[in-house]
Amino acid sequence: QVPLVESGGGLIQAGGSLRLSCAASGRSFTMYALGWFRQAPGNEREFVAAISQNVARTQYADSVKGRFFIRRDHAKNTMSLQMNSLEPADTAVYYCAARYTGYSDSVHNRSDDYTSWGQGTQVTVSS
Repeated sequence: QVPLVESGGGLIQAGGSLRLSCAASGRSFTMYALGWFRQAPGNEREFVAAISQNVARTQYADSVKGRFFIRRDHAKNTMSLQMNSLEPADTAVYYCAARYTGYSDSVHNRSDDYTSWGQGTQVTVSS
């Protein structure tokens, strides 16, 4: 497992943009597939986006496709989620997650596939 720390959440008006970041604390996650999930009050945790270890593949939930963009920087040992055209329905706690894969182009959209999780960062979109 690798300790993960999210940052960048906040309160924003509908139509605005936010950029979330995820960093590995004290360890490298360059050999991990990474993902973002979110959980709104009363709802189950849901998949948002994923990126493979080798950066070759990404995957998005239909609800965010074309608005959200996942990136990773091996040199900086960070991952980000650029969120544009935010909607009130995007309001949730956002979590980053990691799964060790070694060199791989696999992406993972099931929460059970991930073994490391951050503490979450709140994103609130007002109408």
